[in-house]
Amino acid sequence: MTHHPHLPTTESAVTAIRAVAAEYLRAMTVTEDIGADRTSRRTSAPPFSVTDPDGSLPHEAYVELGGSPAISVRLFPEGDAQITVDGVEFHDLPRDHVPPFLTSVYGGPAFVKGRFFPPGYKLCVPLPGDETYQEHVPGVSLTPWLSGRVR
Repeated sequence: MTHHPHLPTTESAVTAIRAVAAEYLRAMTVTEDIGADRTSRRTSAPPFSVTDPDGSLPHEAYVELGGSPAISVRLFPEGDAQITVDGVEFHDLPRDHVPPFLTSVYGGPAFVKGRFFPPGYKLCVPLPGDETYQEHVPGVSLTPWLSGRVR
């Protein structure tokens, strides 16, 4: 298993995504929510409080990358991420895996695997080492980017 650089904070992950976007000449927009009263999954914080019970200030970010395929990344304060590639959602990825995931999608190793019965497709995103993320492609038709990667 290959070790991916550790991204200890949401801000460090946004910086790493910014570097991948620059490498592949992609426009990028970032929306950030800071504080327990603004982040989406804060169930442990009391109502109307800004910090968590331990005094920390949770930080969440939503990143949209331009071009094809359409990619969005939601970075959660707990250290995980959700990446959507042309409508295919990958949940609960470790934050450290986001940059190599994007590099795999933009750099070419990502592919779509089809099956005849039952009919369907999976988007497969291999990372350096032996890790591969796979998710079912929803619907019956593929986007032009997905159909260009069918194996």
